[in-house]
Amino acid sequence: MSTLRVTAEVLTVHDHPNADALELAQVGLYRAVVAKGAYRTGEAALYIPEQAVLPLELVAELGLTGRLAGSRSDRVRAVRLRGELSQGIVCRPEALADVDLARSAAEGTDFAERLGIVKWVPPIPPTMNGEVESAPDLLPWVDIENIQRYPGVFEPGEPVVLTEKLHGTACLVTYVAREERVYVSSKGFGAKSLALREDPRNLYWRAVHGHGVAGTAARLAERLGARRVGIFGEVYGAGVQDLTYGADGRRETLGYAVFDVSAEIDGEVRWLDAADVLDGELPLVPRLFEGPYDSELVLAIASGRETVSGRELHLREGVVIRPALERYSPVTGGRAIAKAVSGAYLTRKGGTEYE
Repeated sequence: MSTLRVTAEVLTVHDHPNADALELAQVGLYRAVVAKGAYRTGEAALYIPEQAVLPLELVAELGLTGRLAGSRSDRVRAVRLRGELSQGIVCRPEALADVDLARSAAEGTDFAERLGIVKWVPPIPPTMNGEVESAPDLLPWVDIENIQRYPGVFEPGEPVVLTEKLHGTACLVTYVAREERVYVSSKGFGAKSLALREDPRNLYWRAVHGHGVAGTAARLAERLGARRVGIFGEVYGAGVQDLTYGADGRRETLGYAVFDVSAEIDGEVRWLDAADVLDGELPLVPRLFEGPYDSELVLAIASGRETVSGRELHLREGVVIRPALERYSPVTGGRAIAKAVSGAYLTRKGGTEYE
């Protein structure tokens, strides 16, 4: 899940093709449905992104009581309104009536705390939970921002690689060479430098043992002369999330695919191409495209059918975009990496969103 920022944005307003009383306010590459005439192109307004949880007073003020997601109807999620995908909320809350939103947009001010808006935290099922321990040597995964919110991460024509984004749960494995120690964690626990103690019932440990991930990490550390190696994979299948890719997470056939690799070499943590360094030792997420970056092409590929099963069993969650050569991005303040998520995935019925 990406970071939560609630910021003022300068809007571009478009006609709604299917409704005379509605328009589309564009923020980055996102579009949110708004009342016609409420905003004009070039004006600034607050943008509240998906997965934000709002205080009920703000929900009522915006006229959204009973219309948002979650058990309290307080969480923002993507919806289709008169056939158009609406992602996030564009508004001008009363609490910011004295704020120069245009200036705030230029300065990038985050209003989340002031408005009492927090990031939604997915529930953790028992199979993904367990007893934890401190793991300062664990190599954490990073939050990936959505290219639609931050379209400047990549330049048009820049060589990029698109891999399929799987709807499962991220499994973090760190091998520490000197201690011959293996740490296994989830994205949420990993962000807190916590590892899950070994448990044969735990989903992540089952995937690590079932696919021999620890042994692969140890061999890779030896080949690279690395102090630590991190292997980041997605565990998927029935019983994990609603999209299964033909696998069963409750059995030995649970799905697992690596999406990234890092290694600490000579005191520096480097991100490596999983296909290059793993050399067929572990299953990898499908690589869907290599070529020049084009935002429209990226969004089109994000909206296809899944390719993991080889049978196009269901919709695709989206894609992850990386540069052909790993680099820093001033937009993200770290790695140049982003995601694009399918509108069909965001608006599907009965979906699960565990961590």
